[in-house]
Amino acid sequence: MSMAKSSRKLVSCVILDLDGTLLNTDGIVTDVLRTYLFKYGKEWDGRKVHRIVGKTPYEAAAAIVEDYGLPITTDGLLSEVTPIFSKKWCNIKAQPGANRLINHLKDHGVPMALASNSSKENVETKISFHQGWRESFSVILGGDEVTCAKPSPEIYLEAAKRLKVDNSSCLVIEDSLPGVTAGKAAGMEVVAVPSIPKQSHHFTSADEVINSLLDLRPEKWGLPAFEDWIEGTLPIDPWFMGGPVIKGFGRGSKVLGIPTANLSSEGYSDLLAEHPSGVYFGWAGLATRGVYKMVMSIGWNPYFNNSEKTIEPWLLHDFKDDFYGEDLRLAIVGYIRPEANFSSLESLVAKIHEDREIAEKALELPRYSMYRNDPYLNFGVNEH
Repeated sequence: MSMAKSSRKLVSCVILDLDGTLLNTDGIVTDVLRTYLFKYGKEWDGRKVHRIVGKTPYEAAAAIVEDYGLPITTDGLLSEVTPIFSKKWCNIKAQPGANRLINHLKDHGVPMALASNSSKENVETKISFHQGWRESFSVILGGDEVTCAKPSPEIYLEAAKRLKVDNSSCLVIEDSLPGVTAGKAAGMEVVAVPSIPKQSHHFTSADEVINSLLDLRPEKWGLPAFEDWIEGTLPIDPWFMGGPVIKGFGRGSKVLGIPTANLSSEGYSDLLAEHPSGVYFGWAGLATRGVYKMVMSIGWNPYFNNSEKTIEPWLLHDFKDDFYGEDLRLAIVGYIRPEANFSSLESLVAKIHEDREIAEKALELPRYSMYRNDPYLNFGVNEH
């Protein structure tokens, strides 16, 4: 998914939001609030997360008190949860593509600023756990350093001032609606990377909407292009998962003519939350059959409008029989594209076959083929 407006300005510097954009803060916030609300006999409702995304800590706390009818003041809630969050910040992982982007811009001398609605102390603490981040930013601004937080443009105007650049030469990268609104009000170009799933249609004011930082193309904005794509694929740090093959939605073979070997997402929700929806590829190991090339989708599949994030691997081999219940292990080694919606079933099927061709070709490259022999995959018979 990438929605972009036809006319765009070229930029010379980048201003980034932190929580939800560079850091996967949402998971920790959800865990803390779920536990906290249980104390009051309340159950966390993920559908209300939009009420706190992109807000200042005080605004978010006020929304929680109101939405859940808590018998506590906003200040009281903050005083109770702030120490809990402080102990968790060391566990926040960078969003996929965050380190790649920061290192790329730094290596090419592109000035960067960090502008967050969190307090300056909070920001400094969070980034201290990510090597090289602090020194990569020429300017770091917290929400407590300006009079009005996002969606006011003040923090972005101040960032440009401290960078000593014109507002119009800045590219803002944001995950929230308040942040996008702030960036546009500051007269800057804005790329939205929504941190809440299936919300892209709300970001119409952004100059471009992308699925994840993996999909950012800096050259569109006059910045140096990434040089790490290989024949239509992006190498990623490999990750692994496995389990018994289950019956899926009945659409792989029957509707699409593409037999997917579905895995249950149970037990993998945290792992899946760390990775953007999209099309990936790698190797698949079956205990009694061997190791095969694989292309897979992760996400909500917009065409079928899934209600939960699913994993649908397609093993690129002509099997003569089903293997439901067999142990399947996956090594995901590369990325192809974000999820996309399609106007017809035919266009969806055509794209899936194009993904297959890209994956099959890429997996012959040494960069990817070396993972075929990973011990995690080779736990049964000899590979094929």
